[in-house]
Amino acid sequence: MAPRLIIEAGRTDRQYWRDLWRYRELFLFLAWRDLLIRYKQTAVGVTWSIIRPLLTMLALVLAMKVGKLHSGGVPAPLFVFCAMLPWQFFSTALSESGNSLVNNPHLISKVYCPRLVIPASSVITCFVDFLISFGFMALMLAWYHLMPPVNIFFLPFFMLLMFGASFGTGVWLSALMVKYRDFRFIVPFVVQFGLYVVPVIIMTGDVEEKWRLLYSLNPIVGIIDGFRWCLLGGEHRIFVPGLIASVVGVLLLVWSGLWYFRRTERTFADMI
Repeated sequence: MAPRLIIEAGRTDRQYWRDLWRYRELFLFLAWRDLLIRYKQTAVGVTWSIIRPLLTMLALVLAMKVGKLHSGGVPAPLFVFCAMLPWQFFSTALSESGNSLVNNPHLISKVYCPRLVIPASSVITCFVDFLISFGFMALMLAWYHLMPPVNIFFLPFFMLLMFGASFGTGVWLSALMVKYRDFRFIVPFVVQFGLYVVPVIIMTGDVEEKWRLLYSLNPIVGIIDGFRWCLLGGEHRIFVPGLIASVVGVLLLVWSGLWYFRRTERTFADMI
């Protein structure tokens, strides 16, 4: 009698993490597919990766002019676009990875694969957009004749924090959205509202000192401050307690996101 393959709902952690490496080609395929689908039949293609944050930047720069907000000694477009880099990545990854499981029901109910590769591939796709926008940021720095300070060597650390915050939150949302489809309506609101509670058009130093640590409990605050410190320098400094809060917050997001995802993963096929 021919051997039978039994697909189990739950696998040991050791096998599961090993399977993540075995299914790396699926991970890359999903990321490439998502990138192609996003810009399929668009007139300007990946240029949308620049157009979206650029239009948002122009609107926010106008808001700064109206509100007479200062930009820390650098041109306002640089000040805003530098903050838009991590925020745009985070908000896009939130939407894409949150919907990733419900948009791929065949991968959950028909075949076995570590489900974690699905939201993770969505975050990688957003990282491609980030790199394109980052290239535009480099052109803006050249246009304004501003040389990044030596702090730029710390930028990979803040990019890692940005990736961790996006991955941890995205994993949480992807698992929650399978069970509670209400999150499909909540996420766009959170993304839209969140732009106004992170320091995109203000500096963290402008927040009253008694509220500054509480404000910095949002991990994205420390990440945006870090990007400005690395790319703009000058008056842009890091609020150290806020940076520590960001690191701890990102670690908690990743750990708790993976824990909840693994806890609920075996029920995805029944609810998708």
